[in-house]
Amino acid sequence: MAAHLKKRVYEEFTKVVQQQPSEELSAKKLRLTKPSKSAALHIDLCKATSPADALQFLLQFARKPVEADSVEGVLRILLEYYYKENDTSVRLKIASLLGLLSKTAGFCPDCIVDDVINILQNEKSHQVLAQLFDTLLHIGIKLQDNIPIRLRLLDVAYKHLADTSHGVRNKCLRLIGCLGTIDKGTAKEMENVATKDVQKIIGDYFSDQDPRVRTAAIKAMLQLHERGLKLQQAMYSQACKLLSDDYEQVRSAAVELTWVLSQIYPESIVPIPSSNEEIRLVDDAFGKVCHMVSDGSWVVRVQACKLLGSMQQVSPHFLEQTLDKKLMSDLRRKRTAHERAKELYSSGEFSSGRKWGDDAPKEELDTEAVNLIESGACGAFVHGLEDEMYEVRIAAVESLCLLARSSRPFAEKCLDFLVDMFNDEIEEVRLQSIHTMRKISDNITLREDQLDTVLAVLEVSLFSDDLKENLRK
Repeated sequence: MAAHLKKRVYEEFTKVVQQQPSEELSAKKLRLTKPSKSAALHIDLCKATSPADALQFLLQFARKPVEADSVEGVLRILLEYYYKENDTSVRLKIASLLGLLSKTAGFCPDCIVDDVINILQNEKSHQVLAQLFDTLLHIGIKLQDNIPIRLRLLDVAYKHLADTSHGVRNKCLRLIGCLGTIDKGTAKEMENVATKDVQKIIGDYFSDQDPRVRTAAIKAMLQLHERGLKLQQAMYSQACKLLSDDYEQVRSAAVELTWVLSQIYPESIVPIPSSNEEIRLVDDAFGKVCHMVSDGSWVVRVQACKLLGSMQQVSPHFLEQTLDKKLMSDLRRKRTAHERAKELYSSGEFSSGRKWGDDAPKEELDTEAVNLIESGACGAFVHGLEDEMYEVRIAAVESLCLLARSSRPFAEKCLDFLVDMFNDEIEEVRLQSIHTMRKISDNITLREDQLDTVLAVLEVSLFSDDLKENLRK
């Protein structure tokens, strides 16, 4: 009996029970935790024994991606180290990292606005100041819908516009251009906030002593236009003055601003400084942009040629003068040196030099023959098509195409010039002129001599197969 009981006990203890896993247990997954980026950065910076070591750690850290969850902790470590650091290069790198981390997807940078503005007020290095304003720009762009923060950032930018460093003024102007308007829908919320005339503030820096600041001011004004703010017509006279600036970047930006204002106020009447006459703003701007086709910088010439094609509201008789080959001086035809020498030789009236002014020009100015257009518009496309830089020639051909498609008389007049471009030394220019001819084919009719030129191109072996194929079309 005892042996039997003992056997039963062993049997009970040796039973294997298999339990089916429940849904809750099967749904659980293993989660691996990553080490904190802020902790790693803190340890690295604590190891730094010199500014060079700290800068090296920061450079290595900048190459590693940071998750949105870790950004705030990293920023706090960087700001804490910024307050204790005396080396300018390290503070500059930290300021750069602040802006870089602020752009992290999924992170809201409003938590560091106060800290960045506070360190901005106490910073003495102009280079670090400029970088901090760049950081504020990134924050402001990401928080454009937050009106109080936008106004606060603008207020800081206004205060630093008088800084002696051109880099700081540049960044301030850029920030104002990107954030310097208040949406109409939020105007009721900001009734107690005194808004400033942003265009007036930016326009004051058109005459800054540094050309880089003048360029930044014009670009800030263009930024306001791109964001939907209607520019004031009073800016036109300022933009025209900047067309004769000594620096290429200023002239290039001024050409674009002049074009923008001509599109906003095409029918406005502006006075002509050299006379008591008045002219449409778009016609006046067209003449000034034409004048820039002869600029000393090929970059400005390319830009001017490109913009001419979009100025389709200009008067037809002004447009046609861009193809006039006559030499002009004070809006009068200027005789060549050969013509003047031939006239003097036939009359026998060479100057002896004994009498004052005996070789002065005898022609009189006919007031009825004076054209109100800027002299630079005369032959503007001729200059563009004969420019030494092929980029300028291509831009001139493209603009001729746009203007010729909207004006049949102009298309017929520019036909000779386009056919001449078939013989250009650069294949890209030849190809562009062929494309232009095809696009304006509805407005033109080739003469026999022009057709001979086109057919001659097909016979030249130097032209590529692609060029000939486009020509056949």
